[in-house]
Amino acid sequence: MSKRHLYLLALAIIAAALSAMYYKWKVLEFPLQPDTQVRVWTVQAHVEFQPRRSANAVTLQLPDKTPGWTVLNERFVARNYSKNEIPQPEGREVQWAIRRAVGEQDLYYRATVVRSDEREPAMPDFEPVIPSPPELEEPYATAADTLLAQVREGSVNNITYTRELLRRLGAANPSDEVTLLAERYGADESARAAFAVQLLARRSIPARVIHGLRLTDEPREGEGRLQPWLMVHDGLAWSVIDPRTTAEGLPADVMVWSASERPVLSLEGDTPATLNFTIGRNLADAMATVERRLEVEDASLVHYSLLSLPLQAQDTYRILLMVPIGAFIMLLLRNLVGVKTYGTFMPVLIALAFRETALVAGIALFVVVVGFGLLVRFYLERLRLLLVPRLTAILILVVLLMAAVSVLSNRLGLEVGLSVALFPMVIMAMTIERMSVAWDERGAGTAIREGVGTLIVAALAYVVMTWPALEHLVFVYPETLLVLFAMALLLGRYSGYRLNELLRFRALARDSDPIVPPPAAKAADDGAKA
Repeated sequence: MSKRHLYLLALAIIAAALSAMYYKWKVLEFPLQPDTQVRVWTVQAHVEFQPRRSANAVTLQLPDKTPGWTVLNERFVARNYSKNEIPQPEGREVQWAIRRAVGEQDLYYRATVVRSDEREPAMPDFEPVIPSPPELEEPYATAADTLLAQVREGSVNNITYTRELLRRLGAANPSDEVTLLAERYGADESARAAFAVQLLARRSIPARVIHGLRLTDEPREGEGRLQPWLMVHDGLAWSVIDPRTTAEGLPADVMVWSASERPVLSLEGDTPATLNFTIGRNLADAMATVERRLEVEDASLVHYSLLSLPLQAQDTYRILLMVPIGAFIMLLLRNLVGVKTYGTFMPVLIALAFRETALVAGIALFVVVVGFGLLVRFYLERLRLLLVPRLTAILILVVLLMAAVSVLSNRLGLEVGLSVALFPMVIMAMTIERMSVAWDERGAGTAIREGVGTLIVAALAYVVMTWPALEHLVFVYPETLLVLFAMALLLGRYSGYRLNELLRFRALARDSDPIVPPPAAKAADDGAKA
């Protein structure tokens, strides 16, 4: 396989991995840092009323289609009331019912919401139905027709017609027609928006009122107020218009509470009631918020990712996914730096054991166990045992030594020694065997250097593998391992000098070769011969 093919393969793998990471970061908003927090809003609706002597039923419209926002969780608080959530074509509603109630009644609905990842939120789509125009008696009918005729002169389509109508209805110095009609529909903005829908129906323009809450960035809790907006159909799609400013479009800080044509709050028997909203903003863990938001939005990515695993399995994979990081550190130190170690992946396994014992205590335990094992190995060598029985004997003594260290640490009140049994005992036995063989064949210096190199690689791998930011990044973005995979492919073709070899042979680069004369001397000799 040519180098060009290898380079293209590595480049394609890196591009695919970075593309997946960018999508999860920018579109799905997965956090890059482990302690990242996002803003969430807590919205509470409080219904207060005096009950009738007979049965009472309360119906409250609930958030359903909330463009630009996602409801993470909901809570209902209504003592002794039955609760029934009813889906409707235009949204959701909850109905509380009780057969008998005494005294002032308080019902609560609380929702936690967060901004969604939609760049251009889609408004709720309804069938454009024109409501029946109201029957207006005189002189209101004439005033309405006159007003609508004036509005028609200053508009070109349904949107401009609606904006002009709202501008005239909310003018500071209204015309005589608007003043007269205000006696009919009322002076508040909700009544004005509802009456605008009725007037638009007289000209066969589909329109409806939606209610929303402004979720500001104020950190303190405060009262909220439902505000009306007008949805007008222009023949192709719905458009939202603010009846106060006639501006088109729904502001980004507005969460649609109800798009239903039914009242937001209704009680049987027209019992007087009040509906108050409280809005609070606080911070929440970004990772938990993203998981919950994707679950609510039924994103398939969560269902087929590590986030769908049980918590115990997630904790296991948080550790396992760091093993390739340690292996890559070992690759750099062995192939580029030239550090000698015992085994290929044994330093990574020792680094995993350091997670339980901490670095300094783990190195001390490693030195004690390996030192004791070497003494036993040199003694067993005199008995002339075969390889497998010798390894078995060393393993047995290593286990007994670990148990003794644990008991002694427990008596001394040291917690470090209690985790010594988590060391890979078989790997330790193999390390002792390899170190003793190297001691016999290449001398004590080589054996000690390779043992120190093993500890250095394990220590560096431990430091990198226990970095919380990197552990979070690899678990949330496992695609990063594909980048390491591609880099490992590229380093697999490297056959140049290692760093320790450059230091070892630096004298050759500084001094001239005594066999080959320098260019100046060679030129002088050639001239003399000529």
